[in-house]
Amino acid sequence: MDETPPLRESLIQAGIALLAEGGTAALTLRQAALRAGVSHAAPAHHFNGLPGLLTAIAARAFDTFAQTLQTARDGAGDDPRARLQGICQGYLTFAATHAGLFHLMFTAPEVDRHDPALAPAAAHSYQILQEACRPFSSHPDGRLEVAVWSMVHGFAALGFSTPTPPRPMTEPPKFADLLDKLLAR
Repeated sequence: MDETPPLRESLIQAGIALLAEGGTAALTLRQAALRAGVSHAAPAHHFNGLPGLLTAIAARAFDTFAQTLQTARDGAGDDPRARLQGICQGYLTFAATHAGLFHLMFTAPEVDRHDPALAPAAAHSYQILQEACRPFSSHPDGRLEVAVWSMVHGFAALGFSTPTPPRPMTEPPKFADLLDKLLAR
């Protein structure tokens, strides 16, 4: 049973909606309160200012992100390469369809990266990728998982996961082709 107070949950949902509509610039405490249908002072009872709300939204986003990665992995079948490819495709799809959340999760300076709810949610997402890389690495030092994470995150951040990159450039290589080359080494 969800123990999140209804007003807190309403404010988080309002913040997520504002991010989807206008990115981080559209999300203020006042706008979240307005969207949730409460007074502009109401968020102060649940969050320590805008950074507290942003951190709560980022924790929720990492939970959704982990679910997306798991669903993509599980839908890819039993082959380890297909499962890793599925996770990476899930990563790219999440970034393309939730750009505001993606930015908040990874780059917003106001988010408290040490928050007790955020840190485990972020670690769980990374663990999904880490576990999928294990069958391909003979090094326990994490080199391969960092390489895969860097590559998929770079594709996502640069907009290569969208049909048209955000700026004119040559056609980027397909992520699946790059991943196959990385795994072949």
